[in-house]
Amino acid sequence: MADRATERMTMAAPPERCFAVSSDIDAYPEWAGDIKEVDVRERDAEGRPTLVTFRAAAFGRSTSYTLAYDYTQAPKVLSWVQTEGDITAKLDGSYVFEPAPGGGCEVTYHLEAEMKVPLPSFIKLRAQSRIMSIALRDLKARVEAHP
Repeated sequence: MADRATERMTMAAPPERCFAVSSDIDAYPEWAGDIKEVDVRERDAEGRPTLVTFRAAAFGRSTSYTLAYDYTQAPKVLSWVQTEGDITAKLDGSYVFEPAPGGGCEVTYHLEAEMKVPLPSFIKLRAQSRIMSIALRDLKARVEAHP
């Protein structure tokens, strides 16, 4: 069974900026802490990555997974579903970008993850929390550092 989680963070940038940084998947290894390598396998007519294989650090080892990106709700939502994974059976999620009261952007990160191998709940929760906090924290740092 997949575990679902949602976290929010306010960023000092407009929603369009937050979407632009999060959808620049080629640049993830430059700023996304656990992402070691990105291989864009397919792009849409606008040149946006639609099928991407990642190599990332996870559980003290390297893991690979492929995500299919959906831009139908851009620039409000960037969503993805996993198509392949070596240790994950599911790694589906989305970023939702909305104007924050008082300025900036509220980013909501949804993640649904399922491991191929059963793990104790506390390990899954710790891994999921790490993925989400790093994803939001690193995105915030990148968005706010490069206006």
